[in-house]
Amino acid sequence: MSDFPRSVFGYGSLVNAGTHDHARLRPATLHGWRRAWRQTEGRPTPYLTVERVDGGAVPGAVADVADVAWSALDAREAGYERHRVDAELRPGGAGVVVYAVARGLPGAATGAIRLSYLDVVVQGMLRLHGEAGVADLFDRTEGWGPVLDDRAAPRYARARRLPPEEARLTDAGLRRIGAVVLADPDGVGRRAS
Repeated sequence: MSDFPRSVFGYGSLVNAGTHDHARLRPATLHGWRRAWRQTEGRPTPYLTVERVDGGAVPGAVADVADVAWSALDAREAGYERHRVDAELRPGGAGVVVYAVARGLPGAATGAIRLSYLDVVVQGMLRLHGEAGVADLFDRTEGWGPVLDDRAAPRYARARRLPPEEARLTDAGLRRIGAVVLADPDGVGRRAS
C-alpha cells in the first residue's frame, strides 16, 4: 500500500459537493473522533475540526482526490494537518486522510463562527445524512461559540445560498443549542430566531 493518500474524509465544508470538484463523494462515518470548534492563535474565526476521542463518531463524506489536486486541497486546508484514518472509517477504504487542526487553544471558540460557513456544512450534511446528520452536527460538536450572521453578505469564500427550508434547519439547530447569533461584527447579540 502506498503512503500517498487517495481520498479525503470531510466533516465540514468538504461534505458539501458544491464547494469542490472531487470525485465520488459518498457518505461515511469516522469512528474514534468527534467534531469541535477550535480557536487558534492569530486567526479571528474558529476552525471546525475533528479530535480523537474514545467512543466518538463523526458522520461525513469521503471524496476521491486526483493526484494533481492534493496541493490545492492542502492550500485550502492550511492550518490543518493530515491524519491517515483508513482503519477508523466505515465503510472503510485505503489511503484516506482527514484534516485536523494541529494546535487549538483550549476551551470553546472565542471568535465568531461564520453562519455562511455553517450553512455550507448543514447543506452538505442534509444531502448526505438527512436531518439526523444535521442534528448530529449541532448536538455532538464541542466548543460552540458565538455565530456571526453574515448570510446577507457572506464572508466565507465558498458560501452557498441556501433554500429557505435549509436555512431554517441551521437556525433551528442554533436555537436548540442556545447559540448566541451576532447581528453585526461589533458583537450585538441576539438569540437565533
